[in-house]
Amino acid sequence: MDPKILSKMAASMRVVSEVAPLYRIAFRGLSTTPACCKVQAGRYKITLQQNKPLTYEQAHPPYRIGVCKGWNSWNTSNLHEAPRACETTFEDSFIRKFIFGTWHGLFVSEVIIKRRHNMVILSGLVQRSVSARKMYFLIGYTEELLSRFLKCVVKMELQTVRDRKDVVFKYI
Repeated sequence: MDPKILSKMAASMRVVSEVAPLYRIAFRGLSTTPACCKVQAGRYKITLQQNKPLTYEQAHPPYRIGVCKGWNSWNTSNLHEAPRACETTFEDSFIRKFIFGTWHGLFVSEVIIKRRHNMVILSGLVQRSVSARKMYFLIGYTEELLSRFLKCVVKMELQTVRDRKDVVFKYI
């Protein structure tokens, strides 16, 4: 190719590379997509074969809390000007993650956290897939470690079920 043409192409490429960032900056701004007013939180998608199991708590939509289903965390720190509101929320999240890791695959329901004075009570449904000796060890281990972490008394109130299918309310 002719050297003059090559130099013109190189010059035009330099101009484009210098102009492109300015072009992007000039039209950068606020995205104005239309609002999507879907309410999807806490709702489960229906499958084609209707083979997804839901528990009683999961089967009801969120606006039925307090009517057909209860809260997963019972405390008074969400009241107006109550102390320790953010600490309580953080501790509840920590407790749920700790239980999920320690009792991996054994809980078949949500962990219910109740706070009374200086006591935290954890309750839920557990599958009977481990021996009673291991179950008692896990209860003591969980109570002791969480008592040390949270600096308050932690008690576990568990009920056992034979299989996960025993807590299925309906299929969607």
